[in-house]
Amino acid sequence: MKNLLKFLSIVLIIPFVLSGCGSQETKDEKIIIWHWMNDRKETFDNLASLYKEQTGLIVEFKLFSPPDIYSQKVIAAARSGKLPDIFGIIGEKKTMSSFIKAKYILNLTPYMKENDKSWQNSFYPQALDVNRFKKDNTYNVEEGIYGVPIDITIMEFVYNKDIFTKAGLDPERPPETFAEFLSYAKKIKETLGINGFISGWGEGWLINALAVEWAINLMGEEKFIQTIEGKIPYTDKQWVEVFSMFLKMEQNGILANNITTMINKEAEDLFSRGQSAFSFNGSWAVNVYKQLAPDLNYNFFPLPKISNEHPVKIWGGAGSSFLINNSSKNKKNAVNFLKWMTAKDQQNLLAKETNNLPSIKNCQEGLTGVLADMIDDLDNLTHPNIWPVNENSRVLEAIISGLQQIVMGLKTPEEVAAEIQKVKERGSPK
Repeated sequence: MKNLLKFLSIVLIIPFVLSGCGSQETKDEKIIIWHWMNDRKETFDNLASLYKEQTGLIVEFKLFSPPDIYSQKVIAAARSGKLPDIFGIIGEKKTMSSFIKAKYILNLTPYMKENDKSWQNSFYPQALDVNRFKKDNTYNVEEGIYGVPIDITIMEFVYNKDIFTKAGLDPERPPETFAEFLSYAKKIKETLGINGFISGWGEGWLINALAVEWAINLMGEEKFIQTIEGKIPYTDKQWVEVFSMFLKMEQNGILANNITTMINKEAEDLFSRGQSAFSFNGSWAVNVYKQLAPDLNYNFFPLPKISNEHPVKIWGGAGSSFLINNSSKNKKNAVNFLKWMTAKDQQNLLAKETNNLPSIKNCQEGLTGVLADMIDDLDNLTHPNIWPVNENSRVLEAIISGLQQIVMGLKTPEEVAAEIQKVKERGSPK
C-alpha cells in the first residue's frame, strides 16, 4: 500500500512536469510492448512469434519486474518521451487519468467504433468500463475508451472440497449465506482443527474489497455510492452491521492466526497446502494454485450474502490492460496487434496458457474446470474504476485500519464507524 501511494503521488504531478509528448523508442517496423507479468512471459513471446508468422511484423514484449520497478520505468519513460508503442499502468483510474491528460495515451474510441463497433462489442462491458471515461467524469478526462483489457479478474470466496468431505459437508454445496459460512467454518475448525478462513488481510485492499461486497449486498449500490458522495454517514446502522461481520468472524474463532499481517502470497501458499477451508481471493489464484498444488481440489463461489434485499455484487473487472502511446509512430500497427490479441483464438490461448478469464465474449467453450464455473458470474461485477465517484484515500486508509483493528479485538464496529466518519468530515483530498 505504501509503495502504491508513493507511485500515485509521483504520477499525479506528471501533467505538470512533463513537457511535450516526445517520441517513442521504437522503429516503425517493430512494435515494442512493456509489461510486468512474469507468469505470462512465455505465452506473450509465443503470441509475438505467431503474429510475425501471420503478418511479417515484429512484436517484442519487454518484461520489467517487480511491479514497483515497472512503475518507475514507465514514469521515467514518460518524463523523457521514451514510452514504448504499447504499455500498461499499475494503479487506480486516477493514475491513468493523469497520463491521459498529459497526452500520453491514445483515445481508442474511433477504432473501437469501426465496423459498427465490432471491436468494442466483442468485449465484456464490465472489462471495457475499467478503461472507459464517461462524459462529465470526475477526472475531467475527455470521454472515451483508452485501454484494451486482455483478461478479467474477479474476487470471490474459495473453498477446499476435500476438507468439506472430511468434515462431513457436501463438497458440491458451498455456503450461500453468512450464517451458513460461519457454521461450516466452525464445524471444520472443531472437527479437523483446520483454520476456517484465511486471506491476505495484511494487504488492505483485500479486506476493503470484501467489506465493499458486503456493503453493497446489505444496502444496495445506490446507498453505497451515496456514502462516498457524503450523503450517508459511515455511522449509519447498516455500515456498522457491515463492520460487525468482521467481528463475528473473529468471535467465532474461524480466522487464521496473524491474518491482519499476512500478505496474500502467504495466504495462498497456506490455502494450497490444505491449512484452511476458506479464503477470499481473485481469479488469478487459479494459476497460483496450479503452480503451488496441481492436485488441489477447490472451487470459487460468490459472497456468502447477509441480505436478500439486494443482489450480490462481485469485485472485478479488467485484470490487465494495454494502452497505446499517443506519440507512437506505430499507432495503427499497435491498434491492429491489440485487435488481433483480443480476437477469439488468441483469447482462448491466453486463457488456456495463463489460467485467466478472457476479456471478450463467446470464449466459454475454451474454458475448463474452475474458470468455466466462474464465467457465469461476470454479469454481477463492480469495481471502483466503474463507479461514478471514488472514496478519498484517507477515508480508505481509515476503513482498512479500522477493519484490521476490529479483527484484532482492539476496537468495536461502532468505534471504527465513528472514526471513519470523522476522517470523512474533515474533507481530506481525493
